[in-house]
Amino acid sequence: MTLREHIQEAISKKVAIGHFNISTLDGVWAVADAAKELNVPVIIGVSEGERDYVGVNEIYAIVKSIREHRNQPVFLNADHTYSFERVKEAIDAGFDSVIFDGAQLSFEDNIAITKKCVEYARASGRDVLVEGELGFIGASSKLLDAIPVGAVVGDANMTKPEDALSFIQATGADILAPAVGNIHGLIRGGEPALNIDRVQKISTTTKIPLVLHGASGNTADDIRGCVASGVAIVHVNTELRVAYRGGLVKALSEYPDEVAPYKYLRPAKSAMQKVIEEKLKIINRL
Repeated sequence: MTLREHIQEAISKKVAIGHFNISTLDGVWAVADAAKELNVPVIIGVSEGERDYVGVNEIYAIVKSIREHRNQPVFLNADHTYSFERVKEAIDAGFDSVIFDGAQLSFEDNIAITKKCVEYARASGRDVLVEGELGFIGASSKLLDAIPVGAVVGDANMTKPEDALSFIQATGADILAPAVGNIHGLIRGGEPALNIDRVQKISTTTKIPLVLHGASGNTADDIRGCVASGVAIVHVNTELRVAYRGGLVKALSEYPDEVAPYKYLRPAKSAMQKVIEEKLKIINRL
């Protein structure tokens, strides 16, 4: 099955596909092993910075190898991409899906570049999904003391269903990431509540799969509510980074004389995998 087919199946079952960002091979295996353990499809995401670190063609080859040799539905997404050139690079490398993030551009410029990305994806001859983003929710996957400046959290400022419909009609994007109270990163003291009613209205209006970005820190009930209302993909990154760092610090403190990376990195990978399994259970109602 293609990623598009898995998304449609998730929608019909009122579940979602987990999308988890990685920066290292430990992260790749944490995602793949967690999904295999629970027998669910999964998406590995790499932002521009993460792609620069692990290599665009290299991460494609690794994910392709796992998918083929383990016969496992593991897909690769070019997360938060801010230019047509970087979108083109990911499509040319073989990625299954790409996100053009024009949330901080004008509505018109966001439409123009997203449409260009869609046209290039269609011309590739492969079924590459293109995701558009409408509504700024922050840009950093890290621990935060407050909501990022400019991020939309108030009901009046969230993505409007009519704007979402105009955007999809103008661009032809396959999936959409709206601003519905979600914030990138982990906010100390707790995340804002997600507007599940807004998710439902956008889903009903656009009739395309929605994506929930910034799901680190949101409650299980909020995430389940969004999935039941039209979200087909759920993004998690910051919680994984926090878990990985915590596992690594713990391993290094417990074994200060260990110099074999595969030994002290294993607990960090396991810490990530635990978080991934927890999130996959929430969105797959397991």
